Amino acid sequence: MAGCAASSAHALDLDVRKAWINPGFYAYHLQRDKDLNNVNTGLGLELPLTDTYSVTAGVFHNSDRATSHYIGLYVMPYRLGPFKAGAVVGGFNGYPKALDGGWFPAILPVLSMEGRQLGLNLSFVPTVGDRLHGAVSFQLKYRFTE
Repeated sequence: MAGCAASSAHALDLDVRKAWINPGFYAYHLQRDKDLNNVNTGLGLELPLTDTYSVTAGVFHNSDRATSHYIGLYVMPYRLGPFKAGAVVGGFNGYPKALDGGWFPAILPVLSMEGRQLGLNLSFVPTVGDRLHGAVSFQLKYRFTE
């Protein structure tokens, strides 16, 4: 990113008070002609390990109206004010046409904005044949304490 300095990864700091919770996703699907579920409600957790790395896991009602689980690692090396950029690397399951609903790996670009207690993760999900439906995904997140 132009004008952004890479943030340094500080010592590991497992403080659960810094954890984010989220109610799932809102997906703006690229294939507007399909009857896809845009409101992907669920429950997720994001726990910062350092300024650059966070672990994440959760469950949600996916675009195909099935239950999905995810687990991953956010790698967010670029920072500019409240904005961070990078990717999430992990796995998903529950998509009927992707490995019969089994687990599959994913790497998704992410732009995040974080305040003290409210944040937003914005990611891009590519279309993969008829197995996964492309979308811009919005994930609101909340932190109970600072």
